[in-house]
Amino acid sequence: MNYLYIVLIWTLYCVLHSYMISIRFTNLMKRILKRYYAFYRLFYVIVSTALLFPVFHYTGQLASEVIITYHPPWSIIRIMVMIGSMLILLKALFMDYDALSFVGVRQLLNFRKQPANIDKGINKRGLLGIVRHPMYFSAILYFWCQTFRWTDIVANLVLTAYMIIGTLLEERKLVLEFGESYIRYQKEVPMLIPFLKIKTE
Repeated sequence: MNYLYIVLIWTLYCVLHSYMISIRFTNLMKRILKRYYAFYRLFYVIVSTALLFPVFHYTGQLASEVIITYHPPWSIIRIMVMIGSMLILLKALFMDYDALSFVGVRQLLNFRKQPANIDKGINKRGLLGIVRHPMYFSAILYFWCQTFRWTDIVANLVLTAYMIIGTLLEERKLVLEFGESYIRYQKEVPMLIPFLKIKTE
């Protein structure tokens, strides 16, 4: 029964997390908040992060049998992959993406400025030239490096499924935003696994 609760609580979190950034809900927020929509991204990040703490706490406190123990060389490999996944995440966030925009700070800094006429082309530099969603890829790697108990496996399966589904939904949004240029990008660069091209369009 504990595993069912884990699936339920993580699924509820993932559904809420995805809905709050969906096209339908963000368009609704734009109509309601108008120019104050600039605050929404930061609000979304804060709420999403805050809700993670009780979910992780609940999952961690459940009694569950340890089924995987790591010994050399596997313990060394696990640590190396874990560190590598964090480096990918940090590199993507701070060098390939605009970190301030990602967390919603830049939107606040530009709140009282006139909107700039920026050419929003496809960013293919750095890791984005190897995989279209490097942060999701690094997150999945990190999740599975933290697998010791049955509860870890159940939570990781839910999160991995969410990452894949969320990536596909984000792909649809990006095609609507960028059109043919993003479709060409899909053909050139793998979606989630570097160097593995899987047709998603």
